[in-house]
Amino acid sequence: MKNRTPVTRWFDRVFVVCCSVLAISGLAQMPIFKRYYIADIPGLGWLADFYFTHKTHYIFAAFLLALLAQVLVLWFFRWRTDLKLSGGGMLRVGLLAGIVFTGILRMIKNQPGMSFSPGMTMIVDWAHLGLVLLLGVTAVILAMVKRRAYATWKK
Repeated sequence: MKNRTPVTRWFDRVFVVCCSVLAISGLAQMPIFKRYYIADIPGLGWLADFYFTHKTHYIFAAFLLALLAQVLVLWFFRWRTDLKLSGGGMLRVGLLAGIVFTGILRMIKNQPGMSFSPGMTMIVDWAHLGLVLLLGVTAVILAMVKRRAYATWKK
């Protein structure tokens, strides 16, 4: 009998941890942890350190890109013949693609000598935050209705 998912349990856990760290470090880029005194809780002071959370976000974004690249390669060379994307999978893949695209735009904007107009900066920032929020809500809803799988086995 075929497994429920082609990815290992290890891969699944690394993906969840990576997304969780990205969500926390991304929120820390906005000074909400300091503003609402969450960083004053013992052990959480690092959440108010902009440079630390910025580097953490970049490191885990690189991990996420590596995981997504691995899945993309496996999809095209191994899984495409045996699996088909579910509706929820297509939605999450689209949201992840938008998050990656807007994240790349934000990274370009942060490079020395590069600048976007204030309007473009706001659009990219809000799009990135909105897509992350939509991905989180989508993942929770699909988990609640027990449709977590990105892909299903072809018959």
